[in-house]
Amino acid sequence: MLVEVAGARILFDPGNFSSGFEGLAGLDAILVTHQHPDHADVAKLPALVAANPAAVLYADPQTAAQLNADGSMGQWAVQAPGGTFQVGTVTVRGTGGRHAVIHPELPVVDNTVYILDTPDRPGAFMHPGDSLYIPFEEIDVLALPAAAPWMKLSEAVDYLRGAAPRRAFPIHQAVVSDAGRGIHNARLAEMKPACTEFVVIEPGASREF
Repeated sequence: MLVEVAGARILFDPGNFSSGFEGLAGLDAILVTHQHPDHADVAKLPALVAANPAAVLYADPQTAAQLNADGSMGQWAVQAPGGTFQVGTVTVRGTGGRHAVIHPELPVVDNTVYILDTPDRPGAFMHPGDSLYIPFEEIDVLALPAAAPWMKLSEAVDYLRGAAPRRAFPIHQAVVSDAGRGIHNARLAEMKPACTEFVVIEPGASREF
């Protein structure tokens, strides 16, 4: 997901369900929420990092350690809950901390939630990674996890209602069929909070908010 806000170009979670991102240039930041390959494609990250030598690289603590162990993927700084850094005039805040539980027998990994503040819009954007973290603050645009092996549709609805952003669009839907994605998005659109505009952005498309 490429976010362009307040003059900054910030790429989130370049994973192995996405394509073409390794050819992007002119990025100011590359941010990874957690270590799973659909959020950090280690086969393509070296080319992406090489194409963007000026970009700052941030990831959750566990992923930063893993990526730094391989010298081909650049030097990744840790963005843990409570941490902040600047990308131009954009303030990037880290919060959350843990991935949603997939199954009690599987370890729960680190997951950093990213919130972007612009000079005129605190909470301009939030990417929760694979978590259902409620920010308890006003969020302008939310990237909404809408389908995953670890969640039910009702959880996505409840999370959208709990976060109550001004606008939201679904992400993390590659694990469902086209028909299933349509069902999920229709329910979310019907059951969203009244204060939220729900928008579907097709893969490869863009939307200006």
